[in-house]
Amino acid sequence: MESAQLAKVFKALGHPTRIRIVQHLIEIDTCICGEIVGIFPYSQSTISQHLKILKESGIVCGEVEGPKTYFCVDKAVLNQLKQFVNAL
Repeated sequence: MESAQLAKVFKALGHPTRIRIVQHLIEIDTCICGEIVGIFPYSQSTISQHLKILKESGIVCGEVEGPKTYFCVDKAVLNQLKQFVNAL
């Protein structure tokens, strides 16, 4: 993973709510936005904004199926991030 991509991922993970969203997605594998909204005490728009930032960084993927968007952690990006941190 290049430095610019790493910086994007770390920046996206720079908010406690986004870290918790990623942890939740790791635990359950795939989730729709509405389910995430039910877990956190934030509005739909706030959660959607957090998911957008995570998706733009590459650590989260989103797939649209009808009216729902399913989100999951990109395991390849997560593994690259782990390798980078372990090498420090």
